[in-house]
Amino acid sequence: MKIAIGIATRGRPAILGEVLAELDRQTRAPDRVLVCHVTPEDVADLPARFPGVEFLAQNPGGLPRQRNRILDAVPDCDLLLYLDDDFLPAPGWLAVLEGVMAAHPDCAVATGTVIADGAKGPGLTVAEGRALLAADTPPADTLAVQPHFNGYGCNMAVRLAPMREHGLRFDERLPLYAWYEDIDLTRRLLPHGNILRLAGARGVHLGAKSGRVPGVRLGYSQVVNPIYLARKGSFPWNHALPSAARHCLINLLRSARPEPEVDRWGRFRGNMIGLWDLLRGRAAPERILDL
Repeated sequence: MKIAIGIATRGRPAILGEVLAELDRQTRAPDRVLVCHVTPEDVADLPARFPGVEFLAQNPGGLPRQRNRILDAVPDCDLLLYLDDDFLPAPGWLAVLEGVMAAHPDCAVATGTVIADGAKGPGLTVAEGRALLAADTPPADTLAVQPHFNGYGCNMAVRLAPMREHGLRFDERLPLYAWYEDIDLTRRLLPHGNILRLAGARGVHLGAKSGRVPGVRLGYSQVVNPIYLARKGSFPWNHALPSAARHCLINLLRSARPEPEVDRWGRFRGNMIGLWDLLRGRAAPERILDL
């Protein structure tokens, strides 16, 4: 199999450099590594430091556009592993992926096991992420798998044959950070193969806070995007409605004593704008560009 790694990035050249350095530790080397950025400042001096990496520009940016730019650039590959620009994969990630995909030809999406996710808290430093990887104990059966609802965008691989056969791409109506773009694409792949979580493909998501969407915009997406995807048919209603309601409630309750790194009141305001737009029939994912 020919395996590519694709990373969409914006505004995190220092952390991206650490991720690219980590890729050199893979026991099964990637056949290609592609980074899609928006401006030269997003990658700084990295093209000179990593001559084997392919750097692609995509302007205007936005996660779906950048991930589609990478997709278009790998017609010669069989598998494409999407990593966030702040995800540190364990050295065996690609070896496990190759083994699982060979053993499960009906698998269309493979998502790894995140041993620590800084996105759910204040974030992790690169040093902390590496220490967690060093202390981690992989399972005895590194090729063990289990069915999963969706691929998690910070570390998910797609088999490219069904993507090409059915013309599947990331939805570019989901702008900027593109809340739930990973659920949308991987659930649309589900009719053409299984979604599996890989026990042995492990890593740490640092959850870097730089480059994130402002609170109001993210809050709007938390409400409007699940409903948009449910209407589209890629996200079941019995997941979409609880998701939107849960984020509204969490943002409201925590806005009184918000975490230092989270704009809870801004998110709640965005939630309410999204609900009002839904009631008026004006809701659309692209509306965050006007907020």
